[in-house]
This record gives sequence, C-alpha cells and structure tokens, in this order.
Amino acid sequence: MAKVISALNNFIVNICQILAMVVIMIGIFKALIIYLKDILLTKKAFNALKESRLEIGHAFSLGLAFLIGASILKTIAAPSWDDIGQLAAIIAIRTALNFFLLRDVESLFKK
Repeated sequence: MAKVISALNNFIVNICQILAMVVIMIGIFKALIIYLKDILLTKKAFNALKESRLEIGHAFSLGLAFLIGASILKTIAAPSWDDIGQLAAIIAIRTALNFFLLRDVESLFKK
C-alpha cells in the first residue's frame, strides 16, 4: 500500500511541475503576443509593456503556486529534518518571490 501511495504522490508531484511549466510557457507566449500586437498595431510601447508584464506576472505567480504544492507533496512521505528544512527554505523563497511579483503586478494596475 505504501508503494502505491508513494507512486501516486510522485505522479501528482510530476503533474504539478508539468502544470507549472505549461502555465509559465503559456504566460510567456501570451505576453509576447500582447506585446507584439500592441507595438505593431497601436504603437503604444508603455501600454504594451504594462499589459505584457501583467500577463507574465500572473502566469509566474500561478506557476510558483504549483511548484510550492509540488515541493510540499515531495516531503509528505517520512520526511527527515533536513527535508523539512529544505522545504521551508524553498517555500520561503517562492512565497517571497510570489509576494513581490504580485506587489509589482498590483502597482501596474494603479498606474
């Protein structure tokens, strides 16, 4: 039974990591399309930059959330203190990145 749970956990961790990659890649492509469309059609560089940064910021934020979830799931099965410490550091770094990223995105809305 433990092997089944471990295999299922590994599968879900891999899915979370793949989803993070997909979300970030789609965000990058959408931001690029928004930027190029605005630059080529409307010639408004500031708006193009602002809109593309918002799109990529949201994608990075969601991608980081998936990666935090994957990191938590990795340490579910019999973690050592070293694993818990590494998880805490990873979550702290990713949460800080997400906080500052969202703060930057929100500041773009106010402009």
